[in-house]
Amino acid sequence: MMKVRRFTLTPLQILSIGFALVILIGGILLTLPVCSRDGNGLPFVDALFTSTSATCVTGLVLCDTYTQFSGVGQAAILCLIQVGGLGFVTVGILLPMALGKRIGLRERSLMKESIGALKIGGIVRLVRKAVFGTLLLELIGAVVLWIRFARDMGPVSALWAGVFHSVSAFCNAGFDILGRNVPFGSLTNYVGDVTVNVTIMALIVVGGLGFIVWDDVLIHRHHVRRYALHTKIVLSVTAALIALGALLFYFMEADAAFAGLSAEDRVLAALFQSVSPRTAGFNTVDLGKLSESGSILTMFLMMVGASPGSTGGGLKTTVFFVMVCSMLAYLRSRDSINVFNRKIEPQAVQRAFNSAMLYLLLAVSGALVIALQGVPASDAMFEALSAIGTVGLSKGVTPGLTLLSKVVVILLMYSGRVGSISVLMAVTDRRIKTQINHVE
Repeated sequence: MMKVRRFTLTPLQILSIGFALVILIGGILLTLPVCSRDGNGLPFVDALFTSTSATCVTGLVLCDTYTQFSGVGQAAILCLIQVGGLGFVTVGILLPMALGKRIGLRERSLMKESIGALKIGGIVRLVRKAVFGTLLLELIGAVVLWIRFARDMGPVSALWAGVFHSVSAFCNAGFDILGRNVPFGSLTNYVGDVTVNVTIMALIVVGGLGFIVWDDVLIHRHHVRRYALHTKIVLSVTAALIALGALLFYFMEADAAFAGLSAEDRVLAALFQSVSPRTAGFNTVDLGKLSESGSILTMFLMMVGASPGSTGGGLKTTVFFVMVCSMLAYLRSRDSINVFNRKIEPQAVQRAFNSAMLYLLLAVSGALVIALQGVPASDAMFEALSAIGTVGLSKGVTPGLTLLSKVVVILLMYSGRVGSISVLMAVTDRRIKTQINHVE
């Protein structure tokens, strides 16, 4: 009797398919007339683009969110952002957890992949902390922003703006609904506002650190020596990138994007411009006025991105750190990489370089396609890195993308959120054992 092979999906395949289904459902929903202010609805490709950008917490938009979408449409986008930030698996398992249902090993494996945990043990506890911490921080951010926005708009509008921008900032999405002032203007009207800048930056940074880092910091608090190696690397790289980026932006953009700003406003703008490219997508200055050096620095920060297990994307701070350490060890002729009194295994170095190579290949390929459609090469590269890094910053070329470029950007955003290597592994999830070992 012939055996029928049972077909089962791996956790990576479930994640990849699940994100695609959420994007598709969101795209169909955004085509409905009720979601648009004019009652006509968006074309499907544009709606799919917006749904992908929201679910993949990117922030690239073909049309201004406030002027195009009604309250229903904005609420739908916000839901997609929240699901994309937490991970649809986490959101989907919340209800069974709330009802007291036992979470099996398969569900725990899915949760581990969804939030980027290092091990399966204690995953339910970690997810509870992640969800509670997310909602609490978003609530605090929403209240602070509500109080500030109430000066510029009615209390009801200010409340909705506070909630929307708090969730969008924490999830590193970059969507805004401030188009009532200047369409596609993002936070440019608040370039010198300390409350808005500090609140948004704090939400972006905390959301970009990752759930694993939160848990470690909450457990060990001020005992830094007890932090896991992962936590030490993430905190060190994050602090270094923010400080160095802000310093460079402060001087490089003095006569370009920051021209006309006071010294205090330049400090805020420099800090914000250093934080936001690490997958957030908000901007307080006109990115079209960035100097060439400022554009290159922004692309570098977009490429590095946030940290593993966070709401952000990018190459990841840990991957960047491992690559830098590997390079320094090679230059010093050392056969091992040691940081914080720990040795980094060779497999981690190999994974880091493989991830970086695939990431750059996808970004360059996407930029080539976009450039072929008539977009300047530098702007095309900026757009591609912004998409695959799930950043959402643009030099204004997004609304004018052709159909082919839109499809390419959709694929880049999807790969950036799910993980380019994860997507390929989900498609070709077969480990082939080498039968022959050749002589070196």
